[in-house]
Amino acid sequence: MSELPDETSDPARMCEEARSLAENGEAGRAALLFEKVLGMGETPCRAQAALGLAVVLDDAGEVERAREADRAAIATADPEYGPRAAYHLALTYERAGEPEAAVPAWGAVVDFGNPAYLPPAHLALARIADDAGDFDAARDHWESAIGTGDAEYGPLAAHDLAQRLLERGDPARAQRILAAGLRLIDRDAAPYAYARLAVALGISYLDQAIGAFGAALAAEPSDPEAGPLATELLARTLPLRGRGAEAGEVWRRGLGDPGIAPQVRARLRRDFAEDDDGLWWEPVVEQAVSDGTLPALAGEAFGALDHMYSLLAVRYAEGRGDETHELLGGAVRVPDGYPWGPLLHESFAERLRLAMGGPDA
Repeated sequence: MSELPDETSDPARMCEEARSLAENGEAGRAALLFEKVLGMGETPCRAQAALGLAVVLDDAGEVERAREADRAAIATADPEYGPRAAYHLALTYERAGEPEAAVPAWGAVVDFGNPAYLPPAHLALARIADDAGDFDAARDHWESAIGTGDAEYGPLAAHDLAQRLLERGDPARAQRILAAGLRLIDRDAAPYAYARLAVALGISYLDQAIGAFGAALAAEPSDPEAGPLATELLARTLPLRGRGAEAGEVWRRGLGDPGIAPQVRARLRRDFAEDDDGLWWEPVVEQAVSDGTLPALAGEAFGALDHMYSLLAVRYAEGRGDETHELLGGAVRVPDGYPWGPLLHESFAERLRLAMGGPDA
């Protein structure tokens, strides 16, 4: 075992040896050596030794002592080890679930101005301010993180800021922020990060379109040419942003406007079969389309059909050779001409086999 150097030793060599000891699992001896360097006063290696001691103590679970060492390194104002110590200090608070306590440390990182540590510091400060409800402060830090041009933290900041801008009804600015974030990403190297921002950019355009379509419908009375089109576009776009209830209200408003109601109804029914006019279920389907509940209606209709078909098919399977049997056979064959008919037949056949205890297929 090598002896610890005395106070007359070279502090740079002592720091190097302490680092080697720490890497080899001798944290206690490394800590003693770093402390010896600190005891030598204002040497050029003081900041390095303080940071080294902070890391060793933190790894050993002595967090408070580690923080004291970090503060000693920060106090030296060393341009390299000072910001690294401030970064480490901030992380100890973040890890402990105390982000507010980390603010001064992150602020120290920013004050040092070392470009290697600015992006994560600005992003952390932005998120802390955002959690505290201070949008203006958060926006400044997000914009600063983007401005660093960092390919890792810049896009994250762009995404966070864009989300807040969209929530605040500012899709145009969100687009500019997202475009700046996308320029920082190597699409081939980080395809998921690129996709995340690209989707957010698309959402911002949707929000901008919703605002434009809504503005087109603000006129009283509605424009007979633009009104029906704007009604349809707005009603069909809103559900894409999870605003289905609003879409139903847009349809109802259009259908209730005498000046544009016929054209709005024609657009609402654009996917209806042309020969279905006047059938009893049309109002039900029209209402479901305008309310955004068509999938639920289809599920209900298929469920009712499946139940009725099962009742008819069981009777038909009994094989009675009379007129009633023929009628049942005709009813059972009705689904044959529809694309979903074979699925209904297969489902019933399987349920019948299971009910009768038949052999496995």
